Amino acid sequence: MNSPSPISDPLRLLVVDDSALYRKLVSQVLAEADNVEVVGTACNGRVALEKIDQLRPDLITLDLEMPELDGLGVLRQLQQRHSPVGAIVLSALSTEGATATTKALEAGAFDFNLKPTGASPEESLDELRRHLIPKVHAFADTKTRRASRLRNSTHVHTVPADHEVTPTDFDKPHRLPRIMAIGISTGGPKALMQLIPSLPANFPVPIVLVQHMPPVFTKTLAEELNRHSKLNVVEATHGDTLRPGSVYIAPGGKQMKLLRHGLTTNVVINDDAPERNCKPSVDYLFRSVAEIYGGDVLAAILTGMGDDGLLGCKLLKRRGATIMAQNEASCVVYGMPRQIVENNLADCILPLEKLAEQMVRLTGQEIGVCH
Repeated sequence: MNSPSPISDPLRLLVVDDSALYRKLVSQVLAEADNVEVVGTACNGRVALEKIDQLRPDLITLDLEMPELDGLGVLRQLQQRHSPVGAIVLSALSTEGATATTKALEAGAFDFNLKPTGASPEESLDELRRHLIPKVHAFADTKTRRASRLRNSTHVHTVPADHEVTPTDFDKPHRLPRIMAIGISTGGPKALMQLIPSLPANFPVPIVLVQHMPPVFTKTLAEELNRHSKLNVVEATHGDTLRPGSVYIAPGGKQMKLLRHGLTTNVVINDDAPERNCKPSVDYLFRSVAEIYGGDVLAAILTGMGDDGLLGCKLLKRRGATIMAQNEASCVVYGMPRQIVENNLADCILPLEKLAEQMVRLTGQEIGVCH
């Protein structure tokens, strides 16, 4: 993972939780983080909104279940006010928590973090250090990059933030894919709620997808996407046979790969080790996709923190696959796609709102796109 860009001023952070214990734990951990200043705490959503007006934080950590005004209510109020304040939701590992978190991400939350479940306060503090601090730094990095884009007409990177490259910009033979493979992380649920429902019911190939999320959350995400989509969206289960027009989301906390049996391809779900601290891992899935389908693959790396998917895309590229990357301006976090772009692996660099159209074209629904 790339280290965050330098920040001139500390990130101002407000901790919102109805539990005094969690307010203390979260505040203690964030007080240790580089370039972060905890400016206050709030015990419910109503108090949080008052303190946001008073203290002008850049970011809040937000409990979802609170009296008087819950976390979703806070997010909706912030949306109505067009507030620039970001939010990282703290969620319980439960079906109810996953459902509320999915709604919170759709309502504009930057990311979420599981509430710590350590057997002791020290274990809980360690969980927060390992998982919450990188997300806070990712928010700070994103905030800095967006401010830099506003200040400068040209971006510091070789590819401008709003740059687009379509397949017609490449003089390469185009192989019609037999499968679509997607890797996505921070910002993913909201992006997928825009992307997947935009795909037509007759999408001609199966879609396999890794979204970095814990157990329970991926099932809730699949159910929510399925309700809004023409495609059949499921959390993948061991032994599933891949079918066109279906989306198979890797279950949280497990690894997913594909296995060929004669004329059919099946899903394998197992408990193999994490890769790059990711389970499920994009690289892990993409290796099996490359082994079975070679270059007959359309792959996409979308918004997310870190570099999961880079090794898998390098392998797919060597086999002749077509690779798409979401452009910086439309990413919540430009980490995973940035790796693809800066390693010259991307055949298409597109904003989120144009990805579905290109996916349809590149699966053969329109003739001659890449010629």
